Amino acid sequence: MERVRRIADLDSRSFERALSRAPLVILPVGALEAHGPHLPLGADQIQAERTAEALAERLDALVAPTLPYGSCPSARRFPGTVSLSLATLSEGARAVMEELARSGVRRLLVLSGHAERGHMAALREAADATMQATPGLRIVVLSDYDFVYELRGRESPPSDGHAGLLETSRLLALAPDRVGPERPVVERGGSPFVPGSPAPGEWPESVIGDTRPADAALGERIQAHVLARLEATVRELLAP
Repeated sequence: MERVRRIADLDSRSFERALSRAPLVILPVGALEAHGPHLPLGADQIQAERTAEALAERLDALVAPTLPYGSCPSARRFPGTVSLSLATLSEGARAVMEELARSGVRRLLVLSGHAERGHMAALREAADATMQATPGLRIVVLSDYDFVYELRGRESPPSDGHAGLLETSRLLALAPDRVGPERPVVERGGSPFVPGSPAPGEWPESVIGDTRPADAALGERIQAHVLARLEATVRELLAP
């Protein structure tokens, strides 16, 4: 009989029984953020959820409901982006982590499909505070893009980035019905040392890179690499 992985699909007593085997729980984190004219606003959420589900099968883990919003300051001017403040994101993520810990979760992987630096820092701050308040709780916080971007310079140009070749290919593998026909080519200007969002002339579309060579076969290679790296990382850092 196939084991139910999604916590939201379990009844309360089944969840309680599942906790008796001290399972790893994966908390996906997404963002609602513009990804050009070809990818959905929920691209980060889709990637985090699909990856969490596949990883849960490999590790006999449970998957918590997704936190769907994040901090996306660079893309705020593009329609559809919802960007939380770092304080709001950290406070909300901490509340969820503390409640999971109160329920008995002792191994938690926070898996973000959005990799913006401040966003990740807010999640790590929340995890650190939760661990300090809960003796015996272990949390690892990472983005799947920590591993996707290991492939820059191998499977894509070194400059590839947000909604570019790697991400477009990955969505073509994971959710092809959500990918539109356009294949933008965008080079982002401006300096990373200047705070605030890039000016329209510096970043005319919420894409970084040349998406024209994107295909599902590349996306499948990317996803295989991500899952292998995630599995090894979890087995090293969150072993039972």
